[in-house]
Amino acid sequence: MKPEKNSPLTDPRFNAAPELVAVIDIGASSLRMQISEIDRSNHQIRNLESFSQAVSVGKDSFTKHHITKKTTESCVRVLKIYRSKLIEYGITNHENVRVIATSGVREATNGIAFTDRIFIATGFAIEPFDEAELHRVTYLGVLPYMTKEEKAFSQQSVLFEAGGGTAEILLLNKKDVVFSKTYRLGSLRLRQKLELFDAPFLKSRSLMESQILQTISEFKVNTNNPSPKSFIAMGGEVRFAASVIDHKPAANELLEIEMNALEEFTSEILLQSPDHLASRFHMSLPDAESLGPGLLTQLVFARELGVTNFYVANVNMRDGLIKEMASGRSWSKSIQTQIIRSALQLGRKYRFNEEHARHVSQLACQLFDQLQDLHQLPERYRGILELAALLHEIGVFISTKSKHKHSMYLILNSDFFGIGDFDRKLMALVARYHRGASPLPRHEGYSRLTRENRVLVVKMAAILRIAKSLDVGKAQRIESITCVEKEDRIVISPSDVAEFSAENIELRQVRGLFEDIFGKGIVLETASNQS
Repeated sequence: MKPEKNSPLTDPRFNAAPELVAVIDIGASSLRMQISEIDRSNHQIRNLESFSQAVSVGKDSFTKHHITKKTTESCVRVLKIYRSKLIEYGITNHENVRVIATSGVREATNGIAFTDRIFIATGFAIEPFDEAELHRVTYLGVLPYMTKEEKAFSQQSVLFEAGGGTAEILLLNKKDVVFSKTYRLGSLRLRQKLELFDAPFLKSRSLMESQILQTISEFKVNTNNPSPKSFIAMGGEVRFAASVIDHKPAANELLEIEMNALEEFTSEILLQSPDHLASRFHMSLPDAESLGPGLLTQLVFARELGVTNFYVANVNMRDGLIKEMASGRSWSKSIQTQIIRSALQLGRKYRFNEEHARHVSQLACQLFDQLQDLHQLPERYRGILELAALLHEIGVFISTKSKHKHSMYLILNSDFFGIGDFDRKLMALVARYHRGASPLPRHEGYSRLTRENRVLVVKMAAILRIAKSLDVGKAQRIESITCVEKEDRIVISPSDVAEFSAENIELRQVRGLFEDIFGKGIVLETASNQS
């Protein structure tokens, strides 16, 4: 196992005793593990040890479309070693370990069988981890640089990581994510194209460049020909190149390197065989095979986008995952801001009533906060409720008839920054049940949820119905509320209006779901009328 460089991060959220956590990443070309200490008393994350072991998951998946038994058992062997290392550190609570898999496993036809085998053999439960979640943790990992390195983020910039199977791109306007996408372009895929066409060695660069240029063309169409000034590169290949070019180890700030120097180094690497590179730089053969294609991908993207500054960031997906674990897996304020921006863009696309949507969302969050003892939902579901409230009426764009069902459809079939498939499904169902009948076992989507997740949906939908009733006239009359829990009922008192008969009538019509799920009545009264 080869240790990787550490990169301390910070997270200003909790106060508690230090806690050991770990992240394992089953990537296309390697299995990596990072062990860190979260010290909640001073908001520090200290990376203790990192490991990397080459595997051929992606090589199997991208060529044979399934992961072979040999590769599966290689993964089992490595993960058993990682399990032993975790026991040495005393990390035995499964909640302190996250195991995720990227494109190599996602694209395999036997991906489920692979994850089942890993669980049976090692006890590691691999989380579903899709592209939107990857974008979220990448942004979270780079976030500390945004305040320290203002020059790099003062205008439009690109965050770019070339992996074995995919290239991840985030387009930023200062700190705001305006576009995010993962393209099927990576060092393993590029090398396999060369093998497929049996390309002569001297023509390999031009063939790879043609593949890269196709993706660049697609990216430019997706983003209306952007003009970023900075290119922030991530990934093992570019970090290695930076250490050779500048003779500096990866640090905790962005390292700027000259494009000409990167061009010269990449050209040199592409003229040497993987066997020679492995011997010259004392690296594994899989790492040597991915070095040239990975660097070429970064270089061609930066060149074609016409960037002025090229930076290398010593950060990876595991850093972002550790930060999420430090926050209790709830979304940080910065992440929530970006996710809401994405939702608002979608709402505007479908011409929603933004003032009403924002107001209902605000009231739903107030209800969530004040009724915490009643619903007992983890903090992360506050964010899902907020998003569902923002988008609960976008279905009107299709038709006012069954608009709640249309809202669900649009949410399910739209992309959001940072929102994974599962959270998007919860969000869509909560929006679907903002009105109409209570959830039924035969309803599409709802029937496939586990009991635990069905309860999550019903609780959030019940809160959303109450919030919506408080803005029945869509005039934003009630801006803030106070909730008091009595023995058999919840009393809501508006703090800024004295007359709310219309809202009271609406509340009485929609409160059934709330009262059924929580077992308490709910009424709207002035504070002076409470007894």
